[in-house]
Amino acid sequence: MARVIHVFRRPDRFVAGTVGEPGDRAFYLQAIESSRTISVLLEKQQVSVLAERITALLGEVAKRFGEENLTEAPASETPFEIPGTPASDGAGATDTDPLAVPLEEEFRVGTMGLGWDADSSSIVVELLAVTEEEVDESVVLDDTEEGPDALRVFLSPNAARAFADRAEKVVSAGRAPCPLCAEPLDPEGHVCVRLNGYHDRNPVAEAE
Repeated sequence: MARVIHVFRRPDRFVAGTVGEPGDRAFYLQAIESSRTISVLLEKQQVSVLAERITALLGEVAKRFGEENLTEAPASETPFEIPGTPASDGAGATDTDPLAVPLEEEFRVGTMGLGWDADSSSIVVELLAVTEEEVDESVVLDDTEEGPDALRVFLSPNAARAFADRAEKVVSAGRAPCPLCAEPLDPEGHVCVRLNGYHDRNPVAEAE
């Protein structure tokens, strides 16, 4: 069966978001363009790595090709604008809304790819479905019929920055770290390896 590549060349929205309570969150990336919505499930670490690499790639593009390659389209054409809200410096409004529902998982992400499309001056994000077999790197950002299903999203520089900024906030919005061992704290308590006897206790609560 031929693979399916979901391509979003001018997405109205591409964001990271979660479902569930801190400590038990499921992480998603969601692309929306007109009436199409695709949501894919992935790990927290994958979200963090993607945000970091997008930021690094934007810096590399500016360094190698000049800041003019990061010139934005007019505000009315820039993704991540929310209708009815004023744009700011052509970058559009900050998207803090939750994921669109109903949330239907298209696939779980395995391999991730990232590139720069000079023709459209866009960051290209490609997310490939997880497979039992090792993925040939040649299928990433390629239209070959062989390989796992994929989600391919083209982002303007401002949209890419907005995605990375939100993704970093989503990742850091989980459980607070223990001030002693840096492991995540649970509401019901915490087994801290830095405390004598491994007592089930919350160092933050005790310090208050």
